[in-house]
Amino acid sequence: MSNDKNMAVKRKRWLITATLVFLTIGAAYTVWWLFFAANYETTDDAYVHGNLVQVTAQIPGTVVAIHADDTQHVGKGTLLVQLDPADADVALMQAEAALAQAVRRTRTIFVQNDALKADIAVRQANIERAQVDLAKAQSDLKRRQTLARSGGVSGEEILHAQTAYQAAQSGLAQAQAAFAAAQATLKTNEALTSGTTVAAHPDVMQAADQLRKAWLAYARTRLPAPVDGMVAQRSVQVGQHVAPGTPLMTIIPLQQVWVEANFKENQVRHMQPGQRVKLTADLYGSSITYHGVLQGIAAGTGSAFALLPAQNASGNWIKVVQRIPVRIMLDPKELASHPLRVGLSMTAEVELKEPQAPASSIPSNTQLQTAVFTDGTGDVNKRITTIINENLGS
Repeated sequence: MSNDKNMAVKRKRWLITATLVFLTIGAAYTVWWLFFAANYETTDDAYVHGNLVQVTAQIPGTVVAIHADDTQHVGKGTLLVQLDPADADVALMQAEAALAQAVRRTRTIFVQNDALKADIAVRQANIERAQVDLAKAQSDLKRRQTLARSGGVSGEEILHAQTAYQAAQSGLAQAQAAFAAAQATLKTNEALTSGTTVAAHPDVMQAADQLRKAWLAYARTRLPAPVDGMVAQRSVQVGQHVAPGTPLMTIIPLQQVWVEANFKENQVRHMQPGQRVKLTADLYGSSITYHGVLQGIAAGTGSAFALLPAQNASGNWIKVVQRIPVRIMLDPKELASHPLRVGLSMTAEVELKEPQAPASSIPSNTQLQTAVFTDGTGDVNKRITTIINENLGS
């Protein structure tokens, strides 16, 4: 009987101990939840995203050379693909010749204006001379007609005087017509050149624009890298004839990737842009920690933007917790030390505290722009100026 009593005491002691252990664990969990877990939201449904910059042909052509391949790092402006430049080269030379011809033709109009002004002065003098000849012929005719009454002049002389008078009238009319024609030509030419120079004349400017267009087509036979990054998805082959808009390869700027974490809809309740985020990548394991900033919360759930959105209007409806994409910007220095690849799995932990800075002040490292397609415009402008100056003459 004493053994049963001892067993009962031990059982009671173990039950009290177990109860105290469970109460201690529950209290510890409650403290941990209130002071730590409640201030964080975690998900492993997170992946690395990046800009997929496509390299596409802007003009039709045949590929004659490829200078980059998959997994290769390229710098901005590096030549990637070369198209056959023969047709574009011929069109460029034709445009240069057309510009030179336009300059010479326009210069001729300006030169003609000076010649026409001198010609008008000569024709004005011709009119004055014709007027003097007409006055002399008229005077001779009157004098002979007066003498004819007394019989001092024969009829033949009067006939000659009348003929000379008519010839003087015709000469004056001809000189006046030539003067009017010269003035009309000068007026037309001055209308074509009024308020402009040879270089600024519409015909020359139009030819210069055609040269720029031909130069642009020639420049587009060389396809440079729009940004710094790694080559991926190269599909172009030598000898392939490509059309405008044909994707040839993709450049991924790995220094500007971000993380898209998919949190459950009840996890984003207290999330705000500007909150701090800790991340780990399956690639490096938990030994490497990334520090990021919550950049923004998507405007809708992933299913809302799916190609075939789910319809919940059926009779047998089952509620499915939706996930909302959250964009997280990574620290560029940490990203440079431990590069990531697009599509890698990540684990994200958002600290649900009040952001230290407003969302508008959050810097972004995902903005892209390029000027590699316009860097050579200065060269064609210099060429246009040279052609104009060479054909202006002295």
